[in-house]
Amino acid sequence: MDFGNLIPISLFVCIVVAIKIIAESRLRRRLAETHANEELIKAMLMADEKARQMSAFKWGTVLVSLGAAFGLIEAFRLRSDSPGTWGLLLAAAGAGMLGYHFLASRR
Repeated sequence: MDFGNLIPISLFVCIVVAIKIIAESRLRRRLAETHANEELIKAMLMADEKARQMSAFKWGTVLVSLGAAFGLIEAFRLRSDSPGTWGLLLAAAGAGMLGYHFLASRR
């Protein structure tokens, strides 16, 4: 595997995370400077915490379904370059997202 391709990808991810952190800190600082309603700040923090929890739940659901797909690929001895292998992986990722949506909407 060529690890040289991972450097630009990881750089992009780091830049996106840094921009997100800076934007959130500016929003919180502005709310503190404008003496926003305490209930509004608490509601925003609670919504942010719930979004973080749901994000972890979403990616957990998708990764479990992808793990099951890799298990099926191994069990059926599919080749890595086979279109059926890629179809199974994409279907598993989609099923994971749909499963997350179904479970999250029931909450």
